[in-house]
Amino acid sequence: MTNNKQDKTTQLALSGVTCAGCVGRIEKALNQAPNVVAAQVNFATRTADISGGDVQQLIQAVQDAGYNATLIEDPALSEEQQTKELQQLLKTRSWYAAGGVGLGICLMFFGMDIADPFILRAVGWLTLAMMMTGEHFYKSGFKALKTGHANMDTLIAIGTSAAWLYSIVAVYQPTIFPENARGVYFEAAVMIIGLVNLGQVLEMRARLKTQSSLKNLLGLRPTHAYLVGSSEGESEEMVNILQVKVGDFLRIKPGDRVPVDGVVTQGQSYVDESMLTGEPMPVLKNIGDDLVSGTINGQGSVIYEATRVGADTALARIVEMVRKAQNSKPAISQLADKVAAIFVPVVMVIAVITALSWYFFGPQPALTYSFVTAISVLIIACPCALGLATPISVMIGIGKAAQMGVLVRNAQSLQQASNIDWVVLDKTGTITQGHPSVEDFAVFNNVDPMHTLELAQAIEQASQHPIAKSIVTYCHSALPDASGSLAPKVESFVSVSGLGVEGVMEMEGMKNGEFTMGNVKLMDTKNVDLGAAKEWLAIQQSKGRSLVLVAHQGALIGGFGLEDAVQPDSADAIERLKSQGIKVMMLTGDNQATAMRVAGLVGVDDYAAHLMPQDKLNHIKHLQEQGNVVAMVGDGINDAPALSQANVSFAMGQGTDVAIESADLCLLNSSLHGVADAIELSHATLRNIKQNLWGAFTYNSLGIPIAAGVLFPFTGVLLSPMLAALAMSLSSVTVVTNANRLRLFKPSLRK
Repeated sequence: MTNNKQDKTTQLALSGVTCAGCVGRIEKALNQAPNVVAAQVNFATRTADISGGDVQQLIQAVQDAGYNATLIEDPALSEEQQTKELQQLLKTRSWYAAGGVGLGICLMFFGMDIADPFILRAVGWLTLAMMMTGEHFYKSGFKALKTGHANMDTLIAIGTSAAWLYSIVAVYQPTIFPENARGVYFEAAVMIIGLVNLGQVLEMRARLKTQSSLKNLLGLRPTHAYLVGSSEGESEEMVNILQVKVGDFLRIKPGDRVPVDGVVTQGQSYVDESMLTGEPMPVLKNIGDDLVSGTINGQGSVIYEATRVGADTALARIVEMVRKAQNSKPAISQLADKVAAIFVPVVMVIAVITALSWYFFGPQPALTYSFVTAISVLIIACPCALGLATPISVMIGIGKAAQMGVLVRNAQSLQQASNIDWVVLDKTGTITQGHPSVEDFAVFNNVDPMHTLELAQAIEQASQHPIAKSIVTYCHSALPDASGSLAPKVESFVSVSGLGVEGVMEMEGMKNGEFTMGNVKLMDTKNVDLGAAKEWLAIQQSKGRSLVLVAHQGALIGGFGLEDAVQPDSADAIERLKSQGIKVMMLTGDNQATAMRVAGLVGVDDYAAHLMPQDKLNHIKHLQEQGNVVAMVGDGINDAPALSQANVSFAMGQGTDVAIESADLCLLNSSLHGVADAIELSHATLRNIKQNLWGAFTYNSLGIPIAAGVLFPFTGVLLSPMLAALAMSLSSVTVVTNANRLRLFKPSLRK
């Protein structure tokens, strides 16, 4: 997975992790390892993500802390192995639970009297039953004590061992105890172990459900591909997907999943990209179109050239992004982590204080009361509920987002999205379709139109901007086929951010020199006289069109008027954002008339035009200075400064380009509904986390005092250790079950 490089991430599978307290100890050990930049442990998945460090040193650090670790080289295989291990463990613990609870019920039904001679014959069998069904608790619990710390298993091991030891002494040396304290607790010890096992069985079943999101993504990866000899498909051979290299030609048959990323070279077909983008409608793929690994081919057969394989494919990067995000921690988890780190030692101290208080100040039989309450305190405490409260909700929430076509880079951004006050939108490719078309073309100062079109095509074909592509398409369609022989040669090319482009070229029929192509502001900076185009400019601006002007040697020679259609669902998505109490602003580098037209069509609260990238950044800073949490939605390139400044940044993806890593959240489709969906899911996830944390804190805050006997003066009843075990088991199950409700989340209805 990684070497010694600090910019790489190592993932380890952990074993022996039983509670949230273990998480803190492992993280501390890993962070103290040489060259480690940061380490995070996920209690829900029992995995660790470490930036930097040497693999062997990291594993050794985990072992020195009292746990075991193995390197995860392939997340897909690891996920599959983890699922198998969890299923096998589920079977084993189910038998342990059935045996412990069943035996405990039988013993309770028949009763266990110290005077009954059956006791002496049954002690050995009861001890054997305890050791068999609770072996994992005793090994883990006492191993933790040997390494100088304690975990949840320690509480169970001490509690049940104390009950067993007390009972053994009461059977073989009854005179040591007062007559009213000569009770036996074999059935309680057996039942406690059975109930705790039962709780873990229920928890593991719920945890298996939480793995479905990443498992579904991993399931999209095909295992084989059809390799052909050339782009014409002269021969065909089925090979393992690991054998495919960049540049290979592959055939996709009807109904097959695309094995690796590539570009269509022959044929056409509709491809279902819904599992990646969330868009239900298949997309027509022609020659030159991109194919994304994991998507499903329709009825056509195409041949394509592999451009990205292995870990570089879009799907592999999505899986890795989701996995890392699921292992990250939001700020809200910090309190739970701090409490969990000291939870078990504090509970042990409380148990000792409880025992001493009952022994010295409690009514008779004081010894029995002190013993029962101390065991109940040890058994009822549940650090697992605290440890699972946040990561289990984060896992499901981020996985749900991926299913909706929203990639979340980290849990903190998911939490922050629930606090957004303003959503700032770029215009081109965000609110609009990003595919502007040339609606008008004119030449000025008696210049030949063909020369101007050839010049514009030569300059803009070196640019990747959507407007440049539209101009190139228009020029290509307007020029005669023979004009290619007279095409100008670009000598130099410079992109002027937010304004346009500049170039120097050679061209037959025109004086060589500098050519400038861009908006009105760029022409002003170059002192280009726009007088010849005054009327044309007024007409274009009155129609709200974007303007691209062409100048040669400081003289205006041509102009293009473009329109970019608004996305059909942009207005609806913006209305959804506003219904959540969020204000929406549009920032664009386009002219005022175009900005006004688009702003009116989609109903934003505010807008600004003629902006440079730095201007967009300053607008966001201004909103933040007023105390607002600001989200920025852009294309991740020209809007990079604004995206970096925003509290939460959204990048508009196109399904094939998932590498827009300057943003906190990446939308795999081009709809703004993804922003509204993500914010709604953020609210739902944060609400779920708060419910889990509140439940875990409340349970322990009330359960431990009740187990200690605070209600005894009012009710005359103490909590049975068996009921304490049942309550502890159900607390973790409740947290996991509540988190799984997120799997049912559905965003508000779209119009």
